[in-house]
Amino acid sequence: MRGLSGEAFNLDTLKSMGQGLVRPECVLATRAGNFYTADFRGGVCKIDAQGKQNLILGKYLNGCPELKPNGIALLSDGDFLIAHLGDNIGGIYRLSPEGEVSPFVTHIDGNPLPPSNFIYLDHQGRLWLTVSTRQNPRAKGYRSDVSDGYIAIIENGKARIVADNIGYTNEVFVTPDGKKLYVNATFTRETLSYDIDADNNLLNCKIVASYGKGIFPDGLTMDTQGQLWVTSIVSNTVLRVDPKSGDSQVMIQDVDLDHLDWVEQAYQTHSMGRPHLDNVNSQVLQNISSLAFCSEDLSSIALGCLLGDTIALSASPYQGLPPAHWHFDDKA
Repeated sequence: MRGLSGEAFNLDTLKSMGQGLVRPECVLATRAGNFYTADFRGGVCKIDAQGKQNLILGKYLNGCPELKPNGIALLSDGDFLIAHLGDNIGGIYRLSPEGEVSPFVTHIDGNPLPPSNFIYLDHQGRLWLTVSTRQNPRAKGYRSDVSDGYIAIIENGKARIVADNIGYTNEVFVTPDGKKLYVNATFTRETLSYDIDADNNLLNCKIVASYGKGIFPDGLTMDTQGQLWVTSIVSNTVLRVDPKSGDSQVMIQDVDLDHLDWVEQAYQTHSMGRPHLDNVNSQVLQNISSLAFCSEDLSSIALGCLLGDTIALSASPYQGLPPAHWHFDDKA
């Protein structure tokens, strides 16, 4: 990891939003001031601009599984797509604001989707999903020498793999012009880029950034200066990454070095497992996993997490790019 420089945020300035959330791994924000988080109780929690919470739990009909939401996407009609991180199978499911659950895409190449990590809507209206690993259990994929994750695109109700052999595929980000896709490979500790062609194929894979000790890239977005923002699980780190040089600046970090040494030793010996992700020694942050720029001018950040029950908020010295869903719930 080249050009690593010092922190830009003070942990003392972080505020918390929400309460009683369960594994709010993915957080979305809109211009109206609303936040939406994945909730492992089986749905999505909405937190409005006044802080009022509404937990939308799934009503399971038509044989749909009880959802374990990881990534979520907000659609223009107010429905959500949920990446189901089941123990053995995954899939993408649609959740209405009233809690009705229906299958959206559950198979690929004639087989059930493995546990599904992320679902992403870009500005062209395309839907991208990620599967981190084909290993079962998933912890077998927490290794630098396992690269069996993939990216798929959903077209006409079917999923098609467009990039394969990725080292634990996590969040993706597509530039507003729709021409380039970035993706985090968590356990090969890389951020990759692909060119998107006219047929929505991914070409010309490049390593944008490689990371060293303690950095396991998960969440991914971009600011108005074209710099990537990457969250790292385990080390509770947010990096600002130059996609041209690979240089990184630490924006936030909340980590116990002894804990990090313990995880790193397991990672280097290919013995990393659930205990290394399910425990954290930190002051404030609880294993941050995703990042959304928020506030009306996108000058604040919200951090999703794996182990906490709130969302962390902070003002940001940089503005983010508006996501595709930014105006979907604008007030009349």
